[in-house]
Amino acid sequence: MRKITFIIALVVAFVSCDQKTKSEKEVESIPVALQVERFDKLFFETPPKDLSKLKKEFPFFFPAGNDDKVWLEKMQNPLWRELYTEVQKKYSNFEPQKEELQTLFKHIKYNFPKTKTPKVITVISEMDYTNKVIYTDSLLIISLELYLGKEHKFYQFPNYLKQNFEPKQMMPDVVSSFADSKIPPLMDHSLLGQMIYSGKELYLKDLLIPEYSDAEKMGYTPEQIKWCEENESYMWRYFLEKEMLYSADSKLANRFINPAPFSKFYLEIDNESPGRVGAWMGWQMIRSFVKNNEIPIEELLKMNAKELFKKSKYKPKK
Repeated sequence: MRKITFIIALVVAFVSCDQKTKSEKEVESIPVALQVERFDKLFFETPPKDLSKLKKEFPFFFPAGNDDKVWLEKMQNPLWRELYTEVQKKYSNFEPQKEELQTLFKHIKYNFPKTKTPKVITVISEMDYTNKVIYTDSLLIISLELYLGKEHKFYQFPNYLKQNFEPKQMMPDVVSSFADSKIPPLMDHSLLGQMIYSGKELYLKDLLIPEYSDAEKMGYTPEQIKWCEENESYMWRYFLEKEMLYSADSKLANRFINPAPFSKFYLEIDNESPGRVGAWMGWQMIRSFVKNNEIPIEELLKMNAKELFKKSKYKPKK
């Protein structure tokens, strides 16, 4: 009997592996012609006399109403030039990132065949960590100054933000920005609605950057992922007992969904917890839904939170 069970398990494993290999081969075979423009280099290496040419080529980076002296001063400003030097130390060769982006867009084309591949433009901006990546139908803009490594001397930010200023966070951030164009705007502002919305974004990372770890997809450390896994049932019980799931209390987003140094249960465990635990739990709900239902990804992204949650049959691990 044991021998038969072993053979069945082996066959199932072999078939699963074969199917996985087939899908991976399909992804790899998708042609993607990715164009990368290094605007960061062009801007700081363009002679002042040629500024007009640069403005003509990239008009969207030069808002009307600004005198040329604004841009000329920036080109020659010592602090901006120092930042440019630091970016070039890290990204003088952008080929590794370009290869990763090509792989990512193959996964995007596989899951969303109608999606156009945008032109990638790298920039050095104002260290706006809320807009590290901007994705539109035709453009993907990446601010390289926010991927220099969490210990970089230029970063005067709290640790919970700096930990995501690593080069490895670039692809997850691209997916997050891409998700904005695929997930309908949030209409259900209950805690559950926000958990499911965040969970959909994170599930897209499962599909589009499958080789990344859960910690990298979430923007956590491995220890923070472990904390969530070990405390999943406790957190779930807390949400249920406090009747928070269907509450639209505006404070809940900052307590459990938005980036923060820790989540706010108002208990002793707060300082041990990572921020955004509600988003992490929403991710587990989406994974449970996918495990128990077959539905095209674009339909999943459109589903309302209550229906999706009900059909997910989500049960936290004990």
